[in-house]
Amino acid sequence: MKYVLTAMKRLYRNSRISQKLFMAFSLLIAIPAIVVSFLFIRIQESQLYKDAMAAGSNHVARLDEQLRSRMDILENASSTALTQKGFVDFIHSNMRGDGLRLVKFRQNEYEQMHNIIQSHQLISELSFYVDNPDVYEIWPEIYHYDKFWPQDYWVTLRDEGGAAYRLFAFKDGEHTLSYYRLVRLQGQQHKFPTLMEIRARHSVFFSDLLEETGGDFFSVVMDGTNPSQNVYNPGHVFSQNAGEKLDEILGSVHEQLDVLQQNSPIKVHAGDQTYYALYRYIAPLNAYVVDIASHQALMKGPRSWYLLVTAIASCVLLLMLLLVSHMTRRIFRRLEKVLASMRKVRRGQLDAKIDTGLKDNETGDEIDYVAVSYNNMLDEIQRLMTQVVDKQLIAKNAQLHSLHSQINSHFLYNALESIRMHAEVQRQPAIAGALVSLGSLLRYSMQWRSDTVALREELANIHSYIRFINFMEERSIVLTADLPQEVLRYTIPKMCMQPIVENAVHHAAPPGGSVCIQITVRVESHSLLLIEIRDDGAGVDPEMLASLQSVLRGDPDTPIITSKNGLGLENVHKRLQLHYGMGCGLWIDSVQGDYTCVTIRLPWENVNLGGW
Repeated sequence: MKYVLTAMKRLYRNSRISQKLFMAFSLLIAIPAIVVSFLFIRIQESQLYKDAMAAGSNHVARLDEQLRSRMDILENASSTALTQKGFVDFIHSNMRGDGLRLVKFRQNEYEQMHNIIQSHQLISELSFYVDNPDVYEIWPEIYHYDKFWPQDYWVTLRDEGGAAYRLFAFKDGEHTLSYYRLVRLQGQQHKFPTLMEIRARHSVFFSDLLEETGGDFFSVVMDGTNPSQNVYNPGHVFSQNAGEKLDEILGSVHEQLDVLQQNSPIKVHAGDQTYYALYRYIAPLNAYVVDIASHQALMKGPRSWYLLVTAIASCVLLLMLLLVSHMTRRIFRRLEKVLASMRKVRRGQLDAKIDTGLKDNETGDEIDYVAVSYNNMLDEIQRLMTQVVDKQLIAKNAQLHSLHSQINSHFLYNALESIRMHAEVQRQPAIAGALVSLGSLLRYSMQWRSDTVALREELANIHSYIRFINFMEERSIVLTADLPQEVLRYTIPKMCMQPIVENAVHHAAPPGGSVCIQITVRVESHSLLLIEIRDDGAGVDPEMLASLQSVLRGDPDTPIITSKNGLGLENVHKRLQLHYGMGCGLWIDSVQGDYTCVTIRLPWENVNLGGW
């Protein structure tokens, strides 16, 4: 939760002012309007629910009355049938004894009973079950008691007052309702009493109920004891929409049926839907007449209202957004100029001032005040930057002149002292050749007409230096520099290679020994020119190498010590970084007893190779 609140605060902070105004309008106007609208819809839903329950209750009451009226019709038909005493007496007598009596029975008593059955449209069949061994089963209205099942059902009828209904008859019970009635109790010579059964097809008895296919309420007659036995119209819209869930819905409703609470609606859940049920208990039938409706069907009107309210609210918010956007564009147009100028300054354009359009005697509003202050700030920044640059240039020039003086005086002192001592000891004409080389070195180092030279010139100076050292110290130092002609034309800082070669001469081989120095050039990532000066000498002590590398990486706590590392290496590294930045300078790799390689890193683009 804390993370969500933090994210929302960050989102609000980074939003545009127009978006914040839109949110404010939404909170002050749109949200209260939506809340009031939804409260109104909830009230309408509550009233609609009450009206639907009242209508459903009236419908259930009418169905209850209709069913009871039809049950009375069956009872009256049974009473009328039992008034035919001649028919009842004949089926209890010996029907096989006299054929003439049977013919007369067929023409009189049976025909009258058959007319009674035909006169009632609800009755599909009327049957008598007689425990008479002499009964003659030639008509569907007369059967021996053995044909009735269960045979002990007469006990239930006796306990219930001599008559009872069954929603699903024993015979053809899937689609038939039946009414059973005791006719005569058993005598001494009969084991079972006589039963009369009146059957009525569900499609006829519940015709009004089954013919209805629409409406919000779905009418069902449920057996009071068996939840799987129900009578309903499978063509009803509710039944088709429920599909396989219908049995689950009916089972859930049946579990909550209660005779004592039959005036209260039932609320059940099946899947993700909610259903309401109203019911009445029909005691003679031991069944319930139930009206079921889904919450979705009853509230389909309010749902359309929800969509309407949402659509209206969306349109209002859209109009508000357009209005706020138009207003903010006019109000904050000058603020956009300030932001645009800030973006230019961020890219380095310090002269990107804001045109306020104010006259000398005009002050403007708050945004104008910000713009004027911003312009003054840019002027002050430019003035301060100019001062800082001037100070840095003065300090850099002073430092560079000091470095030049150190290199020239140091080199000249060492060279002259060596020649002097060698001349005093040897007193040979060969010194003339050494003087030629020395003259070249002196001219190259002392003449600073330009801070940069061609690579060819720096390389020629190094060759003069090697020849002079070989003569002066009687050594056999080998210098190889097989470079392409196009590279030799590139300009590089003057005296950036000679101090490194000097260190290789003095430290790579023991006194009087020889060493091979190789110079190569390569380009790295089209941005850096790498000059590698490699010797095959004794290498650098690991501890000293780590100290040197730490300094070359820019560690201020490990300074280069002149007495140990040589003044030339320190000067070259400082000078390169002063002029070309921290990305340039020197790097050293070495394996003791194998090699030492010093790499000079310079900008590749020749136009960027400035002077010292």
